[in-house]
Amino acid sequence: MKNQMIHVYLMPGMAANPSIFEHIRLPEDQFEIHWLEWKIPIKNESLESYAKRMIEDIAHVNPVLLGVSFGGILVQEMSKHMSLRKLFVVSSVKSHHELPKRLKLLKYTKAYKILPTQLVSNVDLLAKYAFGETIKKRVELYKKYLSVNDKVYLDWAIKEVVCWNQEAPNSQAIYIHGDKDFVFPHSTDGNCIIIKGGTHIMIINKYKWFNENLPKLILQEA
Repeated sequence: MKNQMIHVYLMPGMAANPSIFEHIRLPEDQFEIHWLEWKIPIKNESLESYAKRMIEDIAHVNPVLLGVSFGGILVQEMSKHMSLRKLFVVSSVKSHHELPKRLKLLKYTKAYKILPTQLVSNVDLLAKYAFGETIKKRVELYKKYLSVNDKVYLDWAIKEVVCWNQEAPNSQAIYIHGDKDFVFPHSTDGNCIIIKGGTHIMIINKYKWFNENLPKLILQEA
C-alpha cells in the first residue's frame, strides 16, 4: 500500500511572512509543505481564539505543525485544539518562564501598550523585535521577510508574547533552538534539540539542517 502524503504546515515568526521558509525542502514523494500566514486579529481577540481561527486554514487531518518564534507560541496553542502527527517549535519558548527579563518587565509595567506604535514606521526596531538584531547590512532581507506591519497586528502580537501564560513545556512538542539565540536566550534548557551556532533566524540561514533532519524527526516514532 502506498504511503500517504504527510502534510507539513509552517508558521512564520512575528511580523514575518512565510517566505522565511523558501529554502525549506522536504522529499516531495513523502511530504507536502503548506505555508501559513498571519491574520489581522479581531479587536480584543485572545490568543486561544486566534489559534482556533488559524486551525481553519489547515485542510488536512493529523498534519505536522511547525512554528518559529511567536509562531512557535501560536502552534503550541493550536495544538491544544487539534490532533497532530508532530509539533515542532523553533527559536521560541516552552513556557512563559523562559521569556527574557526585558519582556517580563514589559508585562509588569504594561509598557507593551505604548511600544508598538513606533514599530510600524521603524523597520530597524521591528527587525530587532522579530529577528533579534538590527538591520545593519540586511535591509533587503528584512524588507523581504518582515511585511506584516499592521499596527493592530503588532500591538496584539507583542502583548500576546509578553502575556503568554503557558506554565510548562508541551510534552508532545519537539523544541529546536539555537545556542546563539539572543531573543530567547534561556530556551536551550530542558528537553530541546540544540543547533550549534543557531541564531533567532536559523530557519533562514541554517535551513540545510532542517532539510536534512526534519524528515527523520517527522517519521521517528514517538
